[in-house]
Amino acid sequence: CEDIWMPGGPAEWAAVNGGAEVVVNLSASPYHRGKGREREELFAARCRDHRCFLAFCNAVGGQDELVFDGHSLVIGPDGTTLARGRPFEEDMLVADLDPTAAREQRESDPRWDRSIPGAATVRDHAPGPDAGRVSVVRLHQAPSRRPPPAPREATDALSPEAEIYRALTLGTADYIRKNGFPGAVLGLSGGIDSALALTIAADAIGPGAVTAVSMPSRYTAGMNRDDAAILARRLGTRFLELPIEELAVSYGDALAEPFAGTEPGVAEENLQARIRGNLLMALSNKFGWLVLTTGNKSEMSVGYATLYGDMAGGFAVLKDVLKTWVYRLAVWRNRDGEVIPRRIIDKPPTAELRDNQRDSDSLPPYDVLDGILEAYVEQDRSPAEIGTLGFARETVDRVVQLVDRAEYKRRQAPPGVRISTRAFGKDRRLPITNRYAPGG
Repeated sequence: CEDIWMPGGPAEWAAVNGGAEVVVNLSASPYHRGKGREREELFAARCRDHRCFLAFCNAVGGQDELVFDGHSLVIGPDGTTLARGRPFEEDMLVADLDPTAAREQRESDPRWDRSIPGAATVRDHAPGPDAGRVSVVRLHQAPSRRPPPAPREATDALSPEAEIYRALTLGTADYIRKNGFPGAVLGLSGGIDSALALTIAADAIGPGAVTAVSMPSRYTAGMNRDDAAILARRLGTRFLELPIEELAVSYGDALAEPFAGTEPGVAEENLQARIRGNLLMALSNKFGWLVLTTGNKSEMSVGYATLYGDMAGGFAVLKDVLKTWVYRLAVWRNRDGEVIPRRIIDKPPTAELRDNQRDSDSLPPYDVLDGILEAYVEQDRSPAEIGTLGFARETVDRVVQLVDRAEYKRRQAPPGVRISTRAFGKDRRLPITNRYAPGG
């Protein structure tokens, strides 16, 4: 997919050596946030360099963690976008091109100070002994039977939120359908992450194929149970409520002897998450549904997740979505009418594994955490560099340590849609057993 990204590639050879006036680039270029704009700017530069038209035809659809966003383009020799295909869906893009425009611009460009041979041949950069020749066909020499030019067609660019949401729905839909699952199931807590994940799943494969399961315990607030039911009803998904309190008590009784003399803590809290994971996997085994996990990138970065609990599942919808973006996407989804209850968006985030628990008890505020994570994970900045960006060095060091220590958890996480330039698993691979610490 990068044949045309750098100067000196096949497109340049075709234009300069062969006199090509229209270059067709068939591509499978995967998506990340802002990729469409990056491509368009880069391709415009290539067209201006080569004084040629470019027809860029990109794949569309999900493939495991990757999403191919379509967003095909036709760009003129002056770098102007003549036509832009619809993103994240198949599209037929038609544009009439006048090759004389390319020739005229070459004639007026001092960089093109030699005539182009009429029967030039184009080879790749390192032709082998059997490398074939590409004949140059001068289309303008044939009589013109063209219909009137088609109108220019350039769809409007999507907002950042719309772009990411479309990528998540396409990636989720294709993973479920292409792997033959009849539907999806996920835990619905009444919190923002599971609310957004459910909404994406319903938009991706239709609400009739999605089951939301509320699994309240003694620590679940009544408003969270209500909000979960309201959201499922608004979306039209199936809704189950399976209380886990009796199961949690049974687990506690079974572990009473080995746990005797110890203070209740994380082990007891995580039992609740693992009970929920067991129930979801049982439904999956029984009905063939894919279990969707609902954790976000911020949590997975620092290990704020339970192995074999809320991490249990086959596909992680929000795996590469930072928490601050979760809120932005939820607000965006409500733009034409409230689907996700406003109370879900406004309430403080909590895992609800103990009384009065808040995410802020264990983590920095998410706007701070996500800023550090973007710098460390996605931009490869050192702790010292991140400290110059306005973050307290103590907080930076703590977050970096949490990220490094959580590698073993991320290694066991399910795949999920990639929307950033540096997603865990595919783009950022580090050893679990590792004594190196950034900054000493």
